[in-house]
Amino acid sequence: MPVGDAFTQRQADQIREAIAAARAETGLHFSVYIGPTEGDVREYALRLHAGLGHDGALGVLTLVEPELRRVEIVTGEIARRRLDDRAAALASLSMATSFAGGDLAGGIVNGVRMLAQSATRPRVLHEHEAD
Repeated sequence: MPVGDAFTQRQADQIREAIAAARAETGLHFSVYIGPTEGDVREYALRLHAGLGHDGALGVLTLVEPELRRVEIVTGEIARRRLDDRAAALASLSMATSFAGGDLAGGIVNGVRMLAQSATRPRVLHEHEAD
């Protein structure tokens, strides 16, 4: 993610930190693409996701096309088991709402956090019998 006109260094760092935290919390491979697309936005997101290679099954790719005000979230086969379409749609809606208010970086950070929270590994609880 290049730092340019869209983000300050601090904002770019916050986005990177959110992605790193999401990866650490879930074990999934989170990535964010921000920028122009060629052709159909959904198809472009699918091509980017395919480019993740062996990480694709665990991949959660969020594409943000600021000019078109579009957000696409693509999940890999394994990631999809933990992050359903409803959770992705809610995160996408939250991001779009922030973007409409002029907060591109904050919307991305909060969206990634929402996705991670939805995909967090379930806790395993064990009952121990008394001896």
